[in-house]
Amino acid sequence: MTDALFAGLPELEPGSVWLVGAGPGDPALLTLHAANALRQADVIVHDALVSGDCLKLAKSGATLEFAGKRGGKPSPKQRDISLRLVELARAGNRVLRLKGGDPFVFGRGGEEALTLVEHGIPFRIVPGITAGIGGLAYAGIPVTHREVNHAVTFLTGHDSSGVVPDRINWEGIAKGSPVIVMYMAMKHIGQIAANLIAGGRSPEEPVAFVCNAATPEQVVLETTLSRAEADVAASGLEPPAIVVVGEVVRLRAALDWLGARDGRVLAADPFANRVVRDRA
Repeated sequence: MTDALFAGLPELEPGSVWLVGAGPGDPALLTLHAANALRQADVIVHDALVSGDCLKLAKSGATLEFAGKRGGKPSPKQRDISLRLVELARAGNRVLRLKGGDPFVFGRGGEEALTLVEHGIPFRIVPGITAGIGGLAYAGIPVTHREVNHAVTFLTGHDSSGVVPDRINWEGIAKGSPVIVMYMAMKHIGQIAANLIAGGRSPEEPVAFVCNAATPEQVVLETTLSRAEADVAASGLEPPAIVVVGEVVRLRAALDWLGARDGRVLAADPFANRVVRDRA
């Protein structure tokens, strides 16, 4: 059965690099292309968000190289990581660059791919399930729901210098996007919440933090924009986390399928007590 699953899938050639998304954490969410790469790669250069269970699928004898980044902690420079991929490929290795989520969604996969192009290294891009969709699904929060929103905005909570991006039109997003999904935003949630409230969002709008999404360590904190900073501080939770702002958070009361397995009683109508507030 295993051989049949991989029959006809491409070969990871010596001297080439595959940039692959590992999904949000659960190894069962790996694509067949990702699993195929893991069973072939000589060297796997992985980031901090790739779960250990995913790495266990590597072939025997494969070399694992950690290239993870963590805010506020010593991390390899992006240019060094990109050039390391070139070096490994030129040495004749089958190289797998494995990234949490999707390599092209706040994963800097485009930068690494451009470096490979610059140095003439053949490569392949394998998309993955991004945490802003898959991680929220494991928390019972859909990014879209017909009765709530017809648009969603994905954004990062910090720029390359580690501060809240000043090129984001916070007022425009606050007024125009009913659901906002944020990566790498926990550290600056106080400023981000203030920006959104100043832009017209209700201080009582629901917010959820999904930490260690789609792993056995997943924890979900539900709060509001006005209380988000204080509640995160009191909880002791730390990144990695996906943050979602919007009425879709209320659907978790009905759609927390993981909680239901542990005995949580799900609400038949999660909007029964909703208070609708007009935005300025």
